[in-house]
Amino acid sequence: MTTEVPLGSRVVMRYALPPGHSHPMTDVIGILESIEPFVIVRSAHGTVVEVAPERVLALKAVSARPVRTSEIRSLELASADGWPGVEHAWIDGWLARYGQGFTGRANSATPLGDPGTVGNLNDSSRGSTLARLRAWYDERGLPLRLLIPDRLADVPLGWNVRDEVVVMAADIESLALPQGPRSAIVADHPDPKWLALYHYRGSAPNFAVDVLNSVNNGSLGFGRIEAADSALLAVARGSVTSAPDGRLRVGLTAVEVAEAHRRQGIGTLICGDMINWGRERGATQAYLQVAGENEGAQAMYRSIGFLAHHHYRYATEPGGRRRVGSGR
Repeated sequence: MTTEVPLGSRVVMRYALPPGHSHPMTDVIGILESIEPFVIVRSAHGTVVEVAPERVLALKAVSARPVRTSEIRSLELASADGWPGVEHAWIDGWLARYGQGFTGRANSATPLGDPGTVGNLNDSSRGSTLARLRAWYDERGLPLRLLIPDRLADVPLGWNVRDEVVVMAADIESLALPQGPRSAIVADHPDPKWLALYHYRGSAPNFAVDVLNSVNNGSLGFGRIEAADSALLAVARGSVTSAPDGRLRVGLTAVEVAEAHRRQGIGTLICGDMINWGRERGATQAYLQVAGENEGAQAMYRSIGFLAHHHYRYATEPGGRRRVGSGR
């Protein structure tokens, strides 16, 4: 059987039933996990349908089900707890985070308050939400930067928007994860070897460990895969946190594969191990963030079964407004 539908896609498969059934054929919708030697589709309820290729009558990709606004907010809240920076505060429905300037997520304000409670940033008067957010970041020597997820708030008029990020997610039961014993060793904290392999846009500053070790009401795991000579092949960080919907989620961050060992499946292997680590702690959904222009990484995650859940963008004030200490 030949097909142009990539593994990890959400598909509808029509296949012939054996003689004796009341209908000659039936359909199943789910994630495509294999096309040979058998075509395997895992439904949203976890049921696995395995069909010989010659019985498949049609197989085509379908769009993911619509994502509700409440689901975006729940995932973003879980993500914020999994990467909270070293200080945070709620200001009129905006969650302001500070992480010593390390990473955009840990140093931005995002509109995660209950519906109807998020302050309007188009009002710049004294005492307004905008003025209070500016003051909070001024005290920490950073400019005000916003992280705006889809549908949760509008970008203030005239602000500069850049750096689109794709948030990918999937129910763990629908992911095509590596089978067999876990390859990764998972520790509670990153040691110097783990930190030496992890790079953020070239390098991670010494104080990055404070952000990496931060979590709100959750658990952290720092995974590594080592070669026989103890050299590190890959590292990844996992966080398990909850949200108002009561669901536990495992977030993947800081995924790094040693340059000499890339495109050999090690990235997929350590991601699978960290997802299973999260599942052991009760997580039922996995998520991660990928830069919008990084199509290669998105393709790798789709091959496991991740789908685009929503997007977010960063916004800064017009005129490049800057403050002391904001050049990190």
